[in-house]
Amino acid sequence: MTARLIVSVSGLADGDRATLDVAAGFAAELDARAVPLSLLVRPRGPAGTPAPDAAVIRWLHERRGSGDAVVLHGYDHTRDPLGHGGLGVVRGRRAEFATLPRHEAGLRLTAARRALTRLSLRTTLFAPPRWLASAGTVEALREQGFRLLADETTVRFLGVGLADVQIHARVLGRSWNEWPRLGGDLAAVEGWRGRVLVSDATRTARAGGLVRIDVRAEDLRRPARREAVLQAVDAALALGAAPDTYRLLARPAARAA
Repeated sequence: MTARLIVSVSGLADGDRATLDVAAGFAAELDARAVPLSLLVRPRGPAGTPAPDAAVIRWLHERRGSGDAVVLHGYDHTRDPLGHGGLGVVRGRRAEFATLPRHEAGLRLTAARRALTRLSLRTTLFAPPRWLASAGTVEALREQGFRLLADETTVRFLGVGLADVQIHARVLGRSWNEWPRLGGDLAAVEGWRGRVLVSDATRTARAGGLVRIDVRAEDLRRPARREAVLQAVDAALALGAAPDTYRLLARPAARAA
């Protein structure tokens, strides 16, 4: 089986112009490797503030025109939208769509799709904040015609016959934002996590699996993290992994393969 490689960038709406410039530089390095990007977009900011800004929107249009995929990444990343607080919510799973029932998830998805439509960035691909989606969210996605859900361990093709088609593959690199909390020598920790990322990508590619690498735009400003991602990408390519995006992966021919 031929391995596949998907590289995604999240958090573009959270950074400043310097962060966007770094993300653009990273995209150029992937262009040189013929690796497209999956761009995870949050259409609204906290308390309804607009996000992303005009510069990011222009860049997203340019990248989509060159072959990148736009993936809806939640609505405004409100933690625990139903206001449960600490009641009935498992610690660490208060991400926006992690515990929502179908109706509430549908309302947020509808608002998010309208916001994306106003930005001319419509998509039927969904990756929830922190890669966590409730069963109700899955139902709402299917009802609204989404074609793909990418969560922390699975890529799910929605509405395929009587049952979803799934590829089991965990997201690599998603814990990078926890590094500063670990204490000790940050450079040493970054070096260790970078080696783990390259090792995981190598092992998955060698097994013919789906290599899913995600990096926050903010993390690209740290040379060690950026270099680790590029090394992981190069390792997967060296083992014959075929570059892909979540949009291409959602096509029927790709599912059959």
